[in-house]
Amino acid sequence: MDRSTDQPMRIRKRDQATYRMGAVRRTAANFTKLALSALLGIGLLVTGSAPAYADAIWDRWKAADAAVSSGNPAAAVPHWEFLADHYVSAGDWESAALFSGKLNQYFDGIGDYEKAIAYYERENEYWLKDGKDWGAVDLQRAEQIRTTVEAYISTADTEALRQRALPVSGKLSKFEPEYGMYIGMYTERDPKMLNYYDRSESFYGKKHALYLAYTQVGKPFPKQYAQRAKQAGAGLQIAWEPMNGLDAVTDEVVRAWAREAKAAGIPIFLRYASEMNGNWVPWHGDPDTYIRNFRMVHDIMEQEAPNVAMVWSPGDVPMYSMDAYYPGDDYVDWVGVSLYSEPYENGDPKQGNMQATSPVERLDYLYRTYAERKPLMISETAVSHYANIPQESFTEYGTLNLQRLYGIMPYKYPRLKAITYFNVNLEMKESKNNYLLRDNDAMYSLYRKLIEPPFYLTNIENAAKPPKPSGQVPLTAGVAIYKRALITPFVKIPDIYIGKIEYAVNGRLVQTQTSPPYGIELKAGDVPEGSVLELGIYNHAGKKAATRSFPITSGISVSIDGKDVDFEQPPVIREGNTLAPVRAIFEAMGAKVDWNAAAKTATATKGGTTVSIAIGSGEAYKNGKPVKLEMPAQLVNGATLVPARFVGEAFGGVVGWDGETRTVTIRMDGKSAAAFPGEAVKVTAASAVSTLTPSASERSANGAPSRTAVWFGWFKDQLGRLANLWGRLV
Repeated sequence: MDRSTDQPMRIRKRDQATYRMGAVRRTAANFTKLALSALLGIGLLVTGSAPAYADAIWDRWKAADAAVSSGNPAAAVPHWEFLADHYVSAGDWESAALFSGKLNQYFDGIGDYEKAIAYYERENEYWLKDGKDWGAVDLQRAEQIRTTVEAYISTADTEALRQRALPVSGKLSKFEPEYGMYIGMYTERDPKMLNYYDRSESFYGKKHALYLAYTQVGKPFPKQYAQRAKQAGAGLQIAWEPMNGLDAVTDEVVRAWAREAKAAGIPIFLRYASEMNGNWVPWHGDPDTYIRNFRMVHDIMEQEAPNVAMVWSPGDVPMYSMDAYYPGDDYVDWVGVSLYSEPYENGDPKQGNMQATSPVERLDYLYRTYAERKPLMISETAVSHYANIPQESFTEYGTLNLQRLYGIMPYKYPRLKAITYFNVNLEMKESKNNYLLRDNDAMYSLYRKLIEPPFYLTNIENAAKPPKPSGQVPLTAGVAIYKRALITPFVKIPDIYIGKIEYAVNGRLVQTQTSPPYGIELKAGDVPEGSVLELGIYNHAGKKAATRSFPITSGISVSIDGKDVDFEQPPVIREGNTLAPVRAIFEAMGAKVDWNAAAKTATATKGGTTVSIAIGSGEAYKNGKPVKLEMPAQLVNGATLVPARFVGEAFGGVVGWDGETRTVTIRMDGKSAAAFPGEAVKVTAASAVSTLTPSASERSANGAPSRTAVWFGWFKDQLGRLANLWGRLV
């Protein structure tokens, strides 16, 4: 491959710094210009019809300047606030923006981050109203100092994962997964892997779904890359760049290339003329021509190469200029973005410190704008772990943001369905950062760990999904732990780096972590219903920087011969009794179930045994003989629920209880439940569950368990564990 095809990245990385620093310089220059013009304007006002009001404005200016000159900027704050509000009321958005800038700089400097964020956001708003995009840097700084504590919880609820990942229309795009995320990689400059894509599994523990290749319009289709991708059972993302300008992209050239793409016989994501919103590419500057050209390429690919999905992929900056280049929903299959995380711009401390910026917030604008209609991919991304100019290692920065990239963003942004990692050490070229995973043991092992779950997809197909339920959803009230769950926090603090995270359940510290990857696994038995998980966040100095509490609860699981039963209506607890849905369990046992709506009776038959249960009855009938139930059968959300022990034993099962995971275990193979680890305690599921549930008298006024309840619950939990151990021994 011609390495000159990477030139757009080199220009782009330099220009990002120019854009950000340029915005600051423009702001400063305009403030000076405004001050001069304002002095003239006030002079005119003094001679006009409202001299007293003009004098008041002028007095505020002088008072603020005097306060700053005397070294007391705090005294200038009320004057700046007055002036900002005044210019807002007058519709002078430039002046309002500049005074908001004075305020956000002051509050940022003294560590009053909430006020600083408010004024950064106001400055951005006023610049936009003034027709300028200079506020993008203000939004970036606002996110850098915003304290964020969120949490995500693993779930096997396929429908919940699928619904979050669907577009508003419900119609998936070409190659779009139902849920889950394709993993991709650029490997050409990895000296051990190169473009031998079939080495991925041996190096990274998993094959990847797609690999990135660069080529230019006018050059032959990259057949060798396609062949190697096909050999590895993967697809390609091809960055196809019109380096000679859009006029050189003719019907004949595109059509010939499309036919070669079809002949390759693999899925192809065609990232055509990307980063068009930046002035570092020759196809920037004329949105109308760009759109016509992109649409032509789309139409030809649709006619000639049905295995090609069109990717429209701007850079993450300049943020506000990308929309003008959007070709329209009918011509875009996927929306992508180029997005890199590095501690210094271009690896150079002199060009700007970017350590406070994470990849998470940098996707937010693109996501809010396009995700309802199109699946998103991060077409190019990487996290630096070493800045080559100062020869400075950034392992903590690298691991923190690598986890955010792969372990947070796909769950925070469920329409993000592909990430391609740019696995390169750029040494003293281009961005001068080292992104190569294998050059840092912590980064390398973390990447392997992050992509291990089945959520990270390895095969491209329409409506793809993980081979088994996998994913995370926001930890909110009503989301329950079944058996066990991983809880992953997303934490950002103004101090940037995290000293430690403490996890407490119902006031009891259960785990402390001091380095990424952050996250805790909780078992259902550790989380009585109505529990509270509290995260305590500390900076490197040991000062608590943030706390947040999350309601957390657990549910009852049922397994038959070691296999979990799937429910539309899960088991519930009523008056200390565990009620389980009869249809799901009986059918999992191989019984046939019928429902008599008029009599409100469920009847199940297996072999020579017939069981019937009527809603509201305290008795069931087995082959016509009554069997007393611990609690009458109930109808819950259209499902018939009956005490779990009866359901498990109705067709000869042996029922046990695993208190650690709150699982009703049923053995139909004639073996004793006690013979299986974790399935030993031969007590009713209802009684075991009730020992973990605080009563009304044990709860505090706000509904959370009181301190007494926490200790009492802990004591009862230990008794339950002791009983569990005893059951295994006997």
